[in-house]
Amino acid sequence: MVVPKSRKARPAPEPARSRPVLLLFIAVAAVALLAYQPVWRGGLLWDDDAHLTASSLASWNGLWRIWTDYTATQQYYPVVNSAFWLMNRLWGHDPLGYHLVNILLHATSACLIAAVLRRWSVPGAALAAVIFALHPVHVESVAWITELKNTLSGAFYLGALACYLPFDERRSRRFYAASLALFVLALGSKTVTAALPAAILIVLWWLRGRLNWRQDVLPLVPFFAAGAVAGVGTAWLEATWVGASGEAFHLSWIERVLLAGRAVWFYAAKLAWPAPLIFTYPRWDVDQTVWWQYLFPAALALVLAACWAVRTRMRTPLGAVLFFCVTLGPALGFVNVYPFRFSYVADHFQYLASIGLIAPFAATLLWLARRRLPALPEAAVAALIAVPLFLLTFENSRKYVNAEVLYRATLAKNPDSLLARNNLAATLLDGPAEGWTEAMEHAGAAVRIDPNYAESHNNLGVAYQRMRQFEDAIKEHSEAIRLKPDLAQAHDNLAVAQAALGNLDEAVASWEASLRIYPDNAQTLSNLSRALMLRGRTDEAVSLARQAADVNPQSADLQMSLANTLQNAGLVAEAVRAYENAVRLRPDWGEAHFNMGMALQRLQRPADALAALQNAAGRLPDSARIQGTLASLLASMNRHDEAALHFELALQNAEDAEALPLHNEFGVTLIMLGRRDEAAAHFQAALQLDPAFAPAQANLQKLQNDASSGP
Repeated sequence: MVVPKSRKARPAPEPARSRPVLLLFIAVAAVALLAYQPVWRGGLLWDDDAHLTASSLASWNGLWRIWTDYTATQQYYPVVNSAFWLMNRLWGHDPLGYHLVNILLHATSACLIAAVLRRWSVPGAALAAVIFALHPVHVESVAWITELKNTLSGAFYLGALACYLPFDERRSRRFYAASLALFVLALGSKTVTAALPAAILIVLWWLRGRLNWRQDVLPLVPFFAAGAVAGVGTAWLEATWVGASGEAFHLSWIERVLLAGRAVWFYAAKLAWPAPLIFTYPRWDVDQTVWWQYLFPAALALVLAACWAVRTRMRTPLGAVLFFCVTLGPALGFVNVYPFRFSYVADHFQYLASIGLIAPFAATLLWLARRRLPALPEAAVAALIAVPLFLLTFENSRKYVNAEVLYRATLAKNPDSLLARNNLAATLLDGPAEGWTEAMEHAGAAVRIDPNYAESHNNLGVAYQRMRQFEDAIKEHSEAIRLKPDLAQAHDNLAVAQAALGNLDEAVASWEASLRIYPDNAQTLSNLSRALMLRGRTDEAVSLARQAADVNPQSADLQMSLANTLQNAGLVAEAVRAYENAVRLRPDWGEAHFNMGMALQRLQRPADALAALQNAAGRLPDSARIQGTLASLLASMNRHDEAALHFELALQNAEDAEALPLHNEFGVTLIMLGRRDEAAAHFQAALQLDPAFAPAQANLQKLQNDASSGP
């Protein structure tokens, strides 16, 4: 392959590059969109819901918090979280938009790779772009909404590199400022991009065969400083906020070297032979007392030594290996990151590093092809290699259509995956009852895989709750809290189990503990509100219900809970407004229409109450309570014919306790319609249910007296 020997030897960039790059982008984007078609409508995975903008952050004030409060989001990446914020403003949480943006950003990075390689006169630039865009090892980065961190930071990273090249040629302050700005944006999206200045030095050495302190190193000092600050900050946040600390992360420095050496070979092997690709790979047992684990770093050292030995004849091998290793550096185990809890390697960790091996492979492949067929177009080679890559990526992306499919696919290849067992249990527990037994099996398996993982105990506790085994649930939630005292969800679930057993004071204490850890948990605020209302602490209950609705104003459930609390507190007019919000958010919610009708009756607004109850009856036609309440209201409005119809509907589905007053009221309505015999039958039916029911006794007696007195 052609390697420029010096600055003077480098050919001038060809003019009018924009059109070929645009055509390449259109082609690559179109193919990538088709390859990832299975995930266009893919659901949320693992921590997607934690990365998508919460309703409490959807405002402009929320955007300010994204930048100024590191606890406001799952990870403090303000640029990528701002992108999530913007997309939330545009289309909410509809997954389609997020997936399309990820795919198009990935295609953009592929084309930036081609543009940079062409500027360096590297053969196979378009071929490298196609391989990068369609390589199945990148499916995890592109198909997983959370990894907008990768696709966005990658575009900024490559944009910074593309701007640095003209600065290096012309010493243009404009290009330098643009490169530094893009680099800062990359760091704000994902700090793995902190390796960029080191990668630039490797590229400059590869281009010229030497480095000059003043010309090459000094301009990159601000880049190194920004990267160091971002890297240290992220490492601190991973340990103190995200959770990358504890026994699972205890490795000696020797073991970290062993891990790094093995990881480099793992990633290179996955690029060369992308099978099997697993969302969570088996977690290695890294042990400095095991001799064969030293073979990985030793072999890597030999490769580096060999590349160094031939550097005067060809710099590409050493440059490629160094670029690959340096870019992988932040994910090699020298710094703890939370995913190491489940596996030391993940496909998305090598998103940018893969460029270091893909580019020389593409150049070599094109060179070999043209040795046999000198006139062979690069597009033909790209098309040939694109076909198998397209098929592999399409097939791999099908695993990412939803969480359950992904976790089952993971367990098929890695049955001991703690993450897949635990998350599949959680997914099934959120689904229909048919899956709860299986969920308990997976949660139990997760506990057996790692008894010290608090989240698995918490999920097992939820499974026991679903089975109404509340004592067992309390044991598991308590164990989760013992292992991880700041696990707010475990405190919340413990409270639910305690309340189910009637231990309301204990439940209140547990919900309060949960809120001390996570004050903005809307569901916990709502749960505590209901408990306090039952304890007679009305003012506190109302305040908490309002807080819950403010945290997530788009939740119909929270609006309904607020309305019920307000109505119970006697704040009926305000309750009606909350009910209106609930039915606006969920128009088909019959129960909300019914409760609003009851509140409107209390406000003596019969016409509005009638409309609400009719809406409720239309949505829940088999509800005896709703049909009976509607019938009673119609009767009070002297609309007896309509009332009789709804009394009949109510009695068709009424239990004995509900039927007792309905028979009596229906009888009264029938008297008003002149249907005395039918009325008597309903009074008698009521007395058959309860012979001592005084209203029916009185009405039947009056009816009989009227009949005996004659006209």
